[in-house]
Amino acid sequence: MNHVPDSTDWQLIAAIQDGLPLVAHPYAAIAHRIGITETEVLVRLHKLIAAGIIKRFGVIVRHRQLGYDANAMVVWDIDDEHVDTIGHWLADQEGVNLCYQRPRRQPYWPYNLFCMIHGRNRTEVLGTVSRLAAQPELAGYQHEVLFSRRCFKQCGARYSPPTGEVTAWTP
Repeated sequence: MNHVPDSTDWQLIAAIQDGLPLVAHPYAAIAHRIGITETEVLVRLHKLIAAGIIKRFGVIVRHRQLGYDANAMVVWDIDDEHVDTIGHWLADQEGVNLCYQRPRRQPYWPYNLFCMIHGRNRTEVLGTVSRLAAQPELAGYQHEVLFSRRCFKQCGARYSPPTGEVTAWTP
């Protein structure tokens, strides 16, 4: 789908980049703010997503503010022929907040499956890792637990309209 954002699309993008308003009807609040209907907000968002202009639309959870002070990236060395199946299984497990595949960097980095686990403390995180590692799906696979030492600011992508005519813009 070839959609060229107009000035209203740019107003919509600007209105959502800092997050949705924490109200019962966030899309209606955005619509009111930029002077269109809630239905138009939803239609425009759908078009922007379908066109690939907005690639991801999701929640950023600030886990430390919720009392989850320990977090670790657990890296796994999974057989390439099983990584998709195990990755999907791992992503569905309680305690796993994020799971994705990355290429190995041999000879120094043999790991190809990454998952993030948050907990209130390190003991809780290590318990989750032990529980997962003991499951038949992960039995025998090498892994490492990499705890975060500091927290970086979490934010989504930032966009601004190009200078001049918007009609010439493509992602």
